[in-house]
Amino acid sequence: MVGQSANALHETVRQEIMRRVNTGEYAAGQALPSAAALAEEFGVSSITIKRALRDLQPAGVLRSVPGLGTFVREQRRFIRDLDYSLTSHADALRLGLKPSIRLQSLTQEKIADPAFEVLDPPAGFMLCVRKVISADDIAVMYDTSYLPRSIDDEVINDFGDKFIGDALRERGTQFTKTKLLIDAAPASEQAQQIFSIPNGYPVLRRLYRLSTADSSFAIFGVTESPFDRLACTVELEAS
Repeated sequence: MVGQSANALHETVRQEIMRRVNTGEYAAGQALPSAAALAEEFGVSSITIKRALRDLQPAGVLRSVPGLGTFVREQRRFIRDLDYSLTSHADALRLGLKPSIRLQSLTQEKIADPAFEVLDPPAGFMLCVRKVISADDIAVMYDTSYLPRSIDDEVINDFGDKFIGDALRERGTQFTKTKLLIDAAPASEQAQQIFSIPNGYPVLRRLYRLSTADSSFAIFGVTESPFDRLACTVELEAS
């Protein structure tokens, strides 16, 4: 690769690694050779190799595990309706998924992200519930939900193994409306760790407000998903 510019070298390496993944030469779950070994094979610097590998991570091709190396991601993406809030076990099953929930934390926090302003959130402290939601044993979403602090302790205990929507419906809550804001934003620190996403790389975010029959009771939240894990569809009437 003598005579090529640094950008051309990086692009050549990136394309070749992508080709090897697409053809199965590097299989899903397989660890790639070390940066030093690839640098020797391609005749380039380790910096060029690391840049190429880094660029393939947010595209969902590779994932980096500190201390272990770089691995080929399983190329699998879940598609759901845009208005599908994934707040119930039954909804997930209708999509053919085997959902599971892992509770990360229960805290009291204010909604600080200015992106929520369009959803008109309250200004005070709320109960903050953070979860990892998996489908078929693959982490699909990192969800942060904000609920009124007045919520009953028995309902809170259900959040460890139930979707928030299911737990509240079982206690008589009636949901009346869902408002969504879809955007792309840098992954939160927690999402970076869960999905092995480098700092600064964007994820698909869905900010939501779930209104109930009680005008003083609403749930706010945000889910984060890597672009290679989740996609949304929407169907509109011709009128």
